[in-house]
Amino acid sequence: MAEARRVRAVELFEEGWSNVEIARAVGVCAERVRRWRRVWEEGGAAALRRRRATGRPPKLDDAQVETVRAALERGAQAHGFGADLWTLERVGVVVERVTGVSLSRASVWRVLTGRLGWSLQRPERRAVERDESEIARWITHEWPRIKRGR
Repeated sequence: MAEARRVRAVELFEEGWSNVEIARAVGVCAERVRRWRRVWEEGGAAALRRRRATGRPPKLDDAQVETVRAALERGAQAHGFGADLWTLERVGVVVERVTGVSLSRASVWRVLTGRLGWSLQRPERRAVERDESEIARWITHEWPRIKRGR
């Protein structure tokens, strides 16, 4: 979307439109068009094309992330943990086992949410002794009696 606007602005630069006219035509502010024009004049249309993100490359490549996904989908108990509950520390241990790459807790979180698309899930806390049939009986028989005051 943003690159399409810049490409359209380049076409309009070449047709001789003013910055204000281009800003209205592509739906941005005139200051942005002035910046685009300056970049276009210095480097041509190619200078306004989208570039790859810079910065440090991820520690895990796509194949390793898929290996991690498959390992996590087997469950925590399959990896020797007592409960089938994932924590960042446990996921970090599994990532290191299957890929050989050690990640910080923050990096584990980014892999889970950003690369795998997973979200935080908290287990529902329930008493082990909970008896659903007894709760239903109490709601239908005892609660109306208490509510009436008898």
